[in-house]
Amino acid sequence: MVNTMNRSTNGPTRRLGFESHARLRRPPAADATRAVAAPGPWLPPVPRIVPFLFVALAAAIAGVAAIAACGGPGVDVVRLEQGGLVLEISLEPRAPRVGANALTLALRDAAGAAIDGAHVEASVRMPAMGAMAAMGGPAAIEPLGDGRYRADFELAMGSTWQVEIAIRTAPARSLRAEGSLTVGSPGLRLAALPARGAAREPAATSTHPGEVVLTPDRLQRSGIGLARAEKMSLSSTLRVVGRVVAPESELVDVSLKLRGWAARVLADAVGVAVRRGDVLFEVDSPELTAAASEYVEALRSQARARDTSAPDRADALASAARSRLTRFGVDDRELERLARTLEVGPTLPIRAPISGFVVEKNLVRGSAFEAGERLYRLAPLTTVWVEAEVYEADLARVDVGLSARITPAHDRGHVFEAPVTLLSPGLDPDSRTTRVRIAVANPELTLRPDQFVDVELALPGAEAIVVPLSAVLQAGTRSFVFLALGDGRFRPQPVEPGRRVGEAIEIRSGLADGDTIVRSGTFLIAAESRLRAALEQW
Repeated sequence: MVNTMNRSTNGPTRRLGFESHARLRRPPAADATRAVAAPGPWLPPVPRIVPFLFVALAAAIAGVAAIAACGGPGVDVVRLEQGGLVLEISLEPRAPRVGANALTLALRDAAGAAIDGAHVEASVRMPAMGAMAAMGGPAAIEPLGDGRYRADFELAMGSTWQVEIAIRTAPARSLRAEGSLTVGSPGLRLAALPARGAAREPAATSTHPGEVVLTPDRLQRSGIGLARAEKMSLSSTLRVVGRVVAPESELVDVSLKLRGWAARVLADAVGVAVRRGDVLFEVDSPELTAAASEYVEALRSQARARDTSAPDRADALASAARSRLTRFGVDDRELERLARTLEVGPTLPIRAPISGFVVEKNLVRGSAFEAGERLYRLAPLTTVWVEAEVYEADLARVDVGLSARITPAHDRGHVFEAPVTLLSPGLDPDSRTTRVRIAVANPELTLRPDQFVDVELALPGAEAIVVPLSAVLQAGTRSFVFLALGDGRFRPQPVEPGRRVGEAIEIRSGLADGDTIVRSGTFLIAAESRLRAALEQW
């Protein structure tokens, strides 16, 4: 009985413990149902309609974003009027697509007559964005007749693309326009730009994907400064380094037409100054001595003939002997001495034919030389040449007659002024420079050969549009400024920069006299513009 009690007591207890443990770990389905339905800490299940509400809300938000990304509604046919020209532009297809598209342009005058033969340019581009390179380019233009033109272009991806159109007709009439189109969005956003040289009126609404609008408070806090594009006479100075050289046109070489030896050298160093008639060296030449002796004998015969019935019979002989010595390089002074003394020494002096400096010397005492060999080179330095190298990019502004100022490095207070006398026709293939020559009077011998000098070339002035250098930004190979359109609106404007003058730069195209542009704070507006364009293309 005791054993029976033990079994009855212990058995149910063990079963109860097992069932309780199992119920905690893996409750039956009926229990789970009751647990959900029963009140307590459990949360009720989420109804199945709620996920569909979230999907619908997300779709609505995406639709709003897509409408915002289009940059405003497009127009099926854009009509522009400028400079007596009327242009109507439409898209084919109406909603641009990735791949082939076309613009149809109808050009007429103010009276409605069709204009054929116009020069039409159109381009559809997407600017570079971060690591993405710029895309697009000029469209292929095909005249259709009756004032109609077709511009075919390709779109490589779905986004917002910038459109530029330029038309020129004869007589001088032009029309320019800028705007944008968006893949999948019907219509075209386009606005006419004022002709170059005319005042530019801001557009009433934003048609450029990079246009920025800043509040007055933000403008004041950002420190953005404005400036005006001004037309002025633009003159500048080109500074280059020059080198003084002896004038080639006035160099004189001393050489003899016979063989000989230098018995004595008086002009014995390069750089020695000589005057005309000074003895350079004494030559020992049997041939020259024989010619001098013949001349002396001819003079004696001439003197003896004066007392005969034929007083001029020896004149021809004396003249021939004198001419022979002259061809050999004997100076007139030496010829007069021979005629006066009738004596020929063992050597004959060779004198300087001009006044100047010895710039080359090729003999010493005892040197032997052959006929025609250059013995001395003399240079008169009362006039010197200054030669400078001008880079290829500056050649268009340099010409003969241009005024130049030459300043020697050792004497800054002594300035020479002279015109450019020669512009070399050739170009150095290594340095890509051209030689410019300036002939400078040098009466005090301040300028010396091989001396370096500073050269300032006064470039001619010309009317040009000028803006501060800080206003021009670079985007790859293109340059642009930000036009201030008023009411805190700014738009990127492509420009073609020219030469730089100090802290200003010439604008060859893209701006008109009086346009207001951003002078400082350009990078802030550029960041805003890129962000806006990126959001439109996203």
